[in-house]
Amino acid sequence: MNKITDLFNIKYPIIQGGMVWCSGWRLASAVSNNGGLGLIGAGSMHPNTFREHIQKCKKATDKPFGVNLPLLYPQIDQLIDIIIDEQVKIVFTSAGNPSKYTTKLKENGITVVHVIANTKFALKAQQAGVDAIVAEGFEAGGHNGREETTTMALIPLIKDNVTIPVIAAGGIANGRQMAAAMALGANGVQIGSAFAVTQESSAHYDFKKHVVDSVDGDTILTLKPLTPVRLMKNEFCIDVEKMILKGEEADVLRQFLGKGRAKKGIFEGNLVDGELEIGQVAASINSIPTVAQLMEDIVCQYNRTIDSLVKL
Repeated sequence: MNKITDLFNIKYPIIQGGMVWCSGWRLASAVSNNGGLGLIGAGSMHPNTFREHIQKCKKATDKPFGVNLPLLYPQIDQLIDIIIDEQVKIVFTSAGNPSKYTTKLKENGITVVHVIANTKFALKAQQAGVDAIVAEGFEAGGHNGREETTTMALIPLIKDNVTIPVIAAGGIANGRQMAAAMALGANGVQIGSAFAVTQESSAHYDFKKHVVDSVDGDTILTLKPLTPVRLMKNEFCIDVEKMILKGEEADVLRQFLGKGRAKKGIFEGNLVDGELEIGQVAASINSIPTVAQLMEDIVCQYNRTIDSLVKL
């Protein structure tokens, strides 16, 4: 047992990232049923769909699960009400100020975790009363910190500045990387990319296969004038980079991005025009396993790694 397994009442300190267009009830319940903490990704769901996924997840697992809630979501108040009404017990918040909703969530008996990428917001999250934080490094897929601090640099820095449990994220997909994160001081890990390509993920098969076929250097951190996002390189991404080099203003980039780019790429499998959010660890992912297989591999490799370090 450690602080994270105690906090969430789970077997392993492994949390599945709440990824848009990947993290529906099937993925979340499978992770929870296999000893981790599954998260439903609210960022890609309308309120009614969100409620449906929570209800289906309740039926699919009797283990703890949670939701990931981007605080900049346009219908955030509706989602908060659904969370309380459905008695969800764990909420991971991101992309916004945690002080606005943490108190209300905790008053309703909900454990709150906030995602940060620097010391300033780690301290703000702690001051807001969250129960733990996710410290996400530059390697992570999707929306990213502007400081571009790597996980290896970020985790010990955050650990030295807060008193609440720290969950490492970014660049973690296997047991060796989990062991490294724990050695840096993390109390647990959050894994996104590896779960995004499991069989239970709601991502399109073509997207999963594209990730499996990728090599190092196939991702890039782009869209910095708007908000940094790590993507797989494709024609859409190349066009964005050309526009940035030309000095196009944020409004022009925003108009070109439009709506539904991530859905088009991840959920619909459009590998040319879609936004293919994934982390740098994509290059080391070489199969599309079940969640059960992935969890077993992570835990076994973690234990072997710890044993080998003890021998040193």
